[in-house]
Formats: sequence, structure tokens, C-alpha cells
Amino acid sequence: MGARTKARKRAVDLLFEAESRGLNAGDLARERGAVPVTEAPLNPYTITAVEGVVAHWSDINDALTTYSQGWTLERMPDVDRAILRLGAWEVLYSEDVPEEVAVSEAVVLATELSTDESPRFINGLLARIVEVKPTLV
Repeated sequence: MGARTKARKRAVDLLFEAESRGLNAGDLARERGAVPVTEAPLNPYTITAVEGVVAHWSDINDALTTYSQGWTLERMPDVDRAILRLGAWEVLYSEDVPEEVAVSEAVVLATELSTDESPRFINGLLARIVEVKPTLV
């Protein structure tokens, strides 16, 4: 597993944990960056990604809600929300991640971390966001 892939997984972990605990994900990422709770310090991309998601939180949530076709954010599994937020940030706002890579990495994370139906759902929703990206940013 590459460093960027590991960084994405850690970002999803932090987004999931912050939402579960009612914390600001950006604050949690900065805290964990300063005082690691594991042997390996956080990859800088993890912090960048989480802070990016937080900076665009409302726009990302609006896009996910608009294009999820009948699924509210609250109805989605918690881990799927975290994966989708990260994937949507990479698709819409990251300047160094190709859209196809962002979608593919999100699908891999969903395959590893979520339900059997989640990879297909996440692929479809992020692919739709790629299609409408010019109207969103």
C-alpha cells in the first residue's frame, strides 16, 4: 500500500472519528499531527486532506446530497460519508490528484471498510460529481 493510499485511509479514520465524537475534524487532525497516538506520525497529506474537507464541508455535503439520488447523508453508513467527503474533496478541490485516481481510491477504501453495496454506490456518486464538476467549482 502506497504512502498516499495510507494517508487517505488515515484521513477517513479521522473524519469518521471526529464525526462520531462530535469534534471538528480539522482540529483533530492537527492535534494528531502534533501529538501522534500511533508509532507512525501522520502523513502530511492526511492533515491536508482533512483540513481540505473541513474547509469545503458545506459545499461537499451539498454536492453529495444533491447527487446521491434518494439518499440523505444521515441515511448513509458513517464510514461511507467519510469516504465520500474525502473523495469529493479530492475530485473537486485537490489540484494534484487526478479525478479517476480519487474515485478509484475511494472505491478501494469502501471495499475494505464498508458494506458490500458501498463500493458501487460510492463509485456512482463520485462519478456523477466528476461529470458535474464544471458546474460546482
